Amino acid sequence: MQRTVTAHIELDVTEPADLVFAVAVSRAYVPVSETLTVSVAGAPVPTRELADAHGGRLHRVAAPVGRLRLDYTATVDGIAAALDADETELLVYGRPSRYAESDALAPTAAAEFGGVDDPAALLIAVSSWVGTHLSYVSGSSLPTDGATRTLLARQGVCRDYAHLCVALLRARGVPARLAAVYAPGLDPMDFHAVAEAWVEGAWRAVDATTLAPRETLVRIATGRDAADTAFLNVLSGRADLVGVQVTATADSLPGDDLNRLVSLQ
Repeated sequence: MQRTVTAHIELDVTEPADLVFAVAVSRAYVPVSETLTVSVAGAPVPTRELADAHGGRLHRVAAPVGRLRLDYTATVDGIAAALDADETELLVYGRPSRYAESDALAPTAAAEFGGVDDPAALLIAVSSWVGTHLSYVSGSSLPTDGATRTLLARQGVCRDYAHLCVALLRARGVPARLAAVYAPGLDPMDFHAVAEAWVEGAWRAVDATTLAPRETLVRIATGRDAADTAFLNVLSGRADLVGVQVTATADSLPGDDLNRLVSLQ
């Protein structure tokens, strides 16, 4: 499968800013072609690539004042190498985190899924439950909202769906994490987020929104929750988001059997 992805980000930098972008495809892929450029007021700005967890690639920018534009494009062929996990990683992804408060949601998880002991069945059950109990409403959540608030609001966007899946899975003893991805077939198009759980010796992806086929997803960043996977972090200074445009296409869009275990490719 060949997939082509692009990202265009514009910021108004009103104070010199230390910025970190997570838009490049994971090192698990070998791109056929790839470009990343950053400019401020039309002048090129250098970037430094840093290695992140699980093959993630960060690009750090010291941005002067002005209108900043980032443009990224990549084409990948074939599938990515599978990501493994060691015991320490599984411990980390079994703990509560900022946006996936599995400790607070443990009673809910026990009440809804207490009779589901098989991890594969639990993964499917949790994704289905989240997908049917939430409504996808653009702009309905704040960047600071976690799984608990999402459960109370019963609405959100992709990251909210993923956080709730992650929290409920962890609360039932299954290590889980969040993956930021490009998603061919997604409508409306944007950066996307899905949950991954360690089931039957591999990381298995679920997308409770069911908005894009899982086999087409292209991994960008991976971590405990959105705190580890945001497409932009402003470490210092001031930079206000003006706009984001994302595209992702694949040479085919397969169907997605929601009862089948799928790993990101």
